[in-house]
Amino acid sequence: MFSLINRTVKRMVLHREKARPIVRISDTTLRDGLQTPGIRLAPEQRLTVAKALAGAGVHSIDCGFPAASPLDLEACRLIAKHVQGPVLSVHSRTKNEDIEASAEVMGKVSPFRRAISLFIGVSPTHREHKHNMNKAQIVDTIVRSVDRATRHFEIISFGPEDASRTEPEFLCEVYKEAIKAGALSIGFADTVGFLTPDKAGDRVKYILDHVPNIDDAMLGVHFHNDLGCATANSLAAVKAGANMVQGTINGIGERAGNAALEEIIVAITLHQDEFKRGVTVNVQALAGLSKLVAELTGFPLAPNKAVVGKNLFRTETGVHQDGLLKHVDTYMPFKPELIGAGPVEVMLGANSGRSAVRHKLAAAGMDVTEEHVETVMKYLKSDSVSEADLPEARQFIERMRPFLAQDEYGESRLTEAESVELDHSPTHAAGRQG
Repeated sequence: MFSLINRTVKRMVLHREKARPIVRISDTTLRDGLQTPGIRLAPEQRLTVAKALAGAGVHSIDCGFPAASPLDLEACRLIAKHVQGPVLSVHSRTKNEDIEASAEVMGKVSPFRRAISLFIGVSPTHREHKHNMNKAQIVDTIVRSVDRATRHFEIISFGPEDASRTEPEFLCEVYKEAIKAGALSIGFADTVGFLTPDKAGDRVKYILDHVPNIDDAMLGVHFHNDLGCATANSLAAVKAGANMVQGTINGIGERAGNAALEEIIVAITLHQDEFKRGVTVNVQALAGLSKLVAELTGFPLAPNKAVVGKNLFRTETGVHQDGLLKHVDTYMPFKPELIGAGPVEVMLGANSGRSAVRHKLAAAGMDVTEEHVETVMKYLKSDSVSEADLPEARQFIERMRPFLAQDEYGESRLTEAESVELDHSPTHAAGRQG
């Protein structure tokens, strides 16, 4: 009787939560992200990342896989003890020993904040070659594991591996039975990064239309980036009705990595008119999170990484520089302050124009003449200017060297305030041609 009441209350709370116009962000940096070859973080380092994720406002954190290794178990134990706020989840196979290990490590976390995520491969490939099980055996295993987990956890998620290559009808049967057994969340995993956005959206719609008790569970999605579609697939799933998106900071993870959460979060934030929902994550924390994960993992960001890469907020191109000097919105998809980054950097290089050169000479404290501008332009375009071109050439070219893109991307900074000042400055306004 108590169990029935408990389940009824949980479903009522879940229905209320699903009605909220938000996309829940689930982070798996500390589990799937750390499956990146060559990355190894100590438990204390994982705790640092977990605290930063909690501070940023993610809905849930995939703390790790306690049964995988003593290192994972200790990290999960540390996070469970010291991190407040998000739901803390641990990864578990559909095996009793995994479930018990998960329960032991999460035992002191509030029942309303601790969760277990059960998984087993359900595709034909996994059934035949990995598990040597038929469909009925897979379903029975899932039901038994969910039932076992209910002894220790109020929040149970079931995420079948290789869902994207599983027969749709069987996948829906698996979900139906998992929810019936007590799962409050189901996951759709594109384990090998196989799908395209249209197919990802169609799969989510199919699940929502064909799992009869889907109203009694959250639907989360988990995409890998093997075809470069993980972010697009995640956004397509959100449009199709997914309640939760899981990914990693900087997109780290197995093979080509996971969906990059910073990309998904910013896209939803900038296009709420399209997605009809927002996020609870503090967007301004994203640059800091990205930097923290890159530094701790030793896995540096490519300069052209979407959303958080250095090159997003700096330019060497003359036309773009002229526009940015007039107003930063001319060539920026969003201001760097949105993610806690910036400011915008105008670099000098072979593609630069006179506006940027003039601005940098003035910023260096020089009394700018057109001869100065011309000399620097010659240097940038040919790299062959000498003191004979102008007596003080060496002096001011050396002063410009920190701003040159070819010199390890020096840090010449243009703030929004400076841009506004330039908009209203007669001395600069008169010299913006070129």
